[in-house]
Amino acid sequence: MKILITGTAGFIGFHTAKHLLEEDHQIVGLDNVNDYYSVELKNARLDQLKKYEKFSFYKIGLEDQDAVGNLFKKEKPQRVIHLAAQAGVRYSLDHPHAYIQSNVVGTLNILEGCRHHNVEHLVFASTSSVYGLNTNYPFSVTSSVNHPTSLYAATKKDNELMAHSYAHLYKLPCTGLRFFTVYGPWGRPDMALFIFTKNILEGKPIDLFNGGDMVRDFTYIDDIVGGVVRVVMKIPEANPEWDGQNPDPSTSPAPYRVYNIGSNNPVKLMDFVKEIEKNLGTEAKLNRMPFQLGDFYKSHADVSSLIRDFGYQPKFTVQEGIKNFVDWYTSYYKGKIPLK
Repeated sequence: MKILITGTAGFIGFHTAKHLLEEDHQIVGLDNVNDYYSVELKNARLDQLKKYEKFSFYKIGLEDQDAVGNLFKKEKPQRVIHLAAQAGVRYSLDHPHAYIQSNVVGTLNILEGCRHHNVEHLVFASTSSVYGLNTNYPFSVTSSVNHPTSLYAATKKDNELMAHSYAHLYKLPCTGLRFFTVYGPWGRPDMALFIFTKNILEGKPIDLFNGGDMVRDFTYIDDIVGGVVRVVMKIPEANPEWDGQNPDPSTSPAPYRVYNIGSNNPVKLMDFVKEIEKNLGTEAKLNRMPFQLGDFYKSHADVSSLIRDFGYQPKFTVQEGIKNFVDWYTSYYKGKIPLK
């Protein structure tokens, strides 16, 4: 089928598009290729995708209403995987307007495109950050997400609410996926694994917020993509048992669902660092920092509903995932960094 994927120059978008192209789907890619992080890396991902005959690409900003509308009109995708967003919790502290334009206005333009062009199913990216001040572990999709600790998280909750309204008003089938700390080859340079690997190889200290006393549900990219692909192929239906007296926020009488997608196996940050050190054969220099505003101490995904509805089962251990990333990093940047 023809699938529009937004954010195809990004980490998850690139891997998702590549997987679906290898399954012989026709992929329409959209990305503005901004400079939030390395444009060179984004273009290198796109170069990989452009090798496929069934891939076409549009350099468009999500906030450009006319351009997005014209893309839907021209391409008429059957399904949409909306992954493009202004990412990053810490960046949102200093650049709030970028998040409203990209994540809120941009998502509205995608919803309108889906609504007016008979898209069969919209799958959109949310985040574990929506759980905010919630400390009821593991995080469940039936739990409250009313206390975000960053504007980034708030815009992602907005996306969930906006999608539900379109599912209710226009019967647009929508599925939201709350991603939990995704990592792997071709990853984002602003994420911990990338930063730690780069700094260790260059002999620079790594910043450990909250003194390194944090826990994350690190999820390998192939497990994420496997989940996304399963979800986009199954159109959600209304839940006939939904009860307005005891509302389940993860389902609806509209064709709408929300799922966590993670490893369900949280890892201490210091254990994560030790695994990187093991693969690099070099000890990290640690710079222990105070707790960062907008951050959270622990993430742990309850993925039981994704297992129940899609047979989702994470396969990659942190040991395997870090090794794969380090192998990719040292190969990709060979000659560009002082390798140890």
